[in-house]
Amino acid sequence: MSTQVILVDKVVMNKIITHYQASKVNRNVPGVIFAAKTTDAAITAYKSGKVLFQGHGADREAERWGQLSTAKKPEQKKTKGDVLPQNFAQLSVLGSDETGTGDFFGPVTVAACYIPAHKLELIRELGVKDSKSLTDDVMRKIAPDLKATLKYSVLTLDNVKYNEIQALGNSQGKIKALLHNQALKHVLRKMEGEKPDYILVDQFAERAVYYNYLKEEPIIIRENLLLATKAEGLHLAVAAASIIARVAFLEEMDKLSEIAGIQLPKGAGKKVDETAARILLKNGETTLKNLTKWHFANTNKAKMIAQRK
Repeated sequence: MSTQVILVDKVVMNKIITHYQASKVNRNVPGVIFAAKTTDAAITAYKSGKVLFQGHGADREAERWGQLSTAKKPEQKKTKGDVLPQNFAQLSVLGSDETGTGDFFGPVTVAACYIPAHKLELIRELGVKDSKSLTDDVMRKIAPDLKATLKYSVLTLDNVKYNEIQALGNSQGKIKALLHNQALKHVLRKMEGEKPDYILVDQFAERAVYYNYLKEEPIIIRENLLLATKAEGLHLAVAAASIIARVAFLEEMDKLSEIAGIQLPKGAGKKVDETAARILLKNGETTLKNLTKWHFANTNKAKMIAQRK
């Protein structure tokens, strides 16, 4: 199936809408102003002026209205992990990613998100790209539209539960693997039998290690599952999952900041140590533990700072 995207002005856009009016279909999704389906092509027009043509007749229909895309494909990012198909970015993919694992304050959040090929252009229109290049404020604005448009699952492991599980001898790698597997299961269930071309997990462990973490699970997602680092730059499904996971983390941090009575900093640096020491002195060890990943080195650093005050 061919895919073409052209950029047109308002005059040409109106001509396109008039031309395909008899084949109009309803597509109630953000950013779409018109959609039509002919015998061999699907046409989707966006507020930005982009028009997406898909299907066997995509090249022919797109050529009526503008120059076909001849732009070079972006260079493949250097990543580690499984080798992906050449056209991977254009396939229907279920992706998963996590955030919060390196933050002393706040939970670990994992999200999985499915993007079928025909929605890729829409997701680009919503502003999704490599989440590393987006600010937290931008992601907060994008996330609601993603949730309204896509099948997804987001899991938030709060600090109390995280500390309990970690204290039993479970590594952070195992915790992440369990959450990823669970999130993928949830989305596959929502897909009701529809199968993605591939599943892509942002890699944090070698394949053998990843599946060893899951060996006691009753259901383990394996079919067409790929692992790769920097996966948010390899397919929009992982980028979208990363945004949803990040916003869930930010929302939980907002709640924890209210409990602490202070804006909790992200990361695990010096500012985090100083903030933790203030909370320790004001609210006590139990409160601090419930806000943090207790096994981090920041705990002892905060205690040392508190003792000097």
